[in-house]
Amino acid sequence: MSKTGFMNRLKSKLEKTRTNLVGNVKRALGRPYIDEEAFTELEEILIGADVGVSATLQIIEDMRAAVKKDNLQDSEALVAVLKEELKALLAPGDHTLNWVSDKGPHVTLIAGVNGSGKTTTTGKLAAKLTAEGKTVLLGGADTFRAAAGEQLAIWSERSGAGIVRHTEGADPASVAFDAADAAVARKVDNLLIDTAGRLHNKVNLMEELNKIQRVIQRRIPDAPHEVLLVLDATTGQNGLEQARQFTQTLNVSGIILTKLDGTAKGGMVVAIQRELGIPIKMIGIGEGVDDLDIFDADEFVEALFS
Repeated sequence: MSKTGFMNRLKSKLEKTRTNLVGNVKRALGRPYIDEEAFTELEEILIGADVGVSATLQIIEDMRAAVKKDNLQDSEALVAVLKEELKALLAPGDHTLNWVSDKGPHVTLIAGVNGSGKTTTTGKLAAKLTAEGKTVLLGGADTFRAAAGEQLAIWSERSGAGIVRHTEGADPASVAFDAADAAVARKVDNLLIDTAGRLHNKVNLMEELNKIQRVIQRRIPDAPHEVLLVLDATTGQNGLEQARQFTQTLNVSGIILTKLDGTAKGGMVVAIQRELGIPIKMIGIGEGVDDLDIFDADEFVEALFS
């Protein structure tokens, strides 16, 4: 799908967040003059949309300053200020994914909690990369969930990517090492390693991710080149807490935020960027391969306010 096609779908799929966030913001600002009551209401709306307390306070402070400096009272002008504020908050960090390593296979480790859409996301990434002409190998390091290996195998067949998997209950680190070894031997462009979903507050499971990282590095010293954390947008602030716990264990390089089409609290993208400082690299707005794409702050905000 073209970028224009994704943008059109993004506008449509953000309807729940648009109604909850933008619709309420325009109502709050659509009054004869902007007073403290308007800012109080705006603060409640932003926090209610999971924009996050820190980001919300900054937005309110900056909008107060804009009103005072330019004597703004027109609601459209204030909405324009809010749009620029959101773009500025979402912009920091490297949002790109180049998928290339000059020293051999590019390795991406994919982590997340149960039910975040992690294995499906891994499969979609494989399909996108093979469609671009890259050779891809999937590593099925989720050996706890019986359906995970089968699900990944289906994506392997669908995308044309190779796969390395062991039997259910096998040591995940052993699978990761064998996948790295196979990726080097086969000289593939990309290795995507799907890990088991885990509760963010289970120390032993989180430490296992560290072990997987270390084992990969024994075979490919500079790997993994990307550590992507898959979060379910419908979990809201709980997803933010999950992310905090994962970043204490993993050197997370980016977030893939899934199921944005199913939530009215898409402001979570701002909270993640502001409070964790981790760039959102991709967003998912549906079940299809074309419903997963690179995150662009300007495009996201424009789609939200369209």
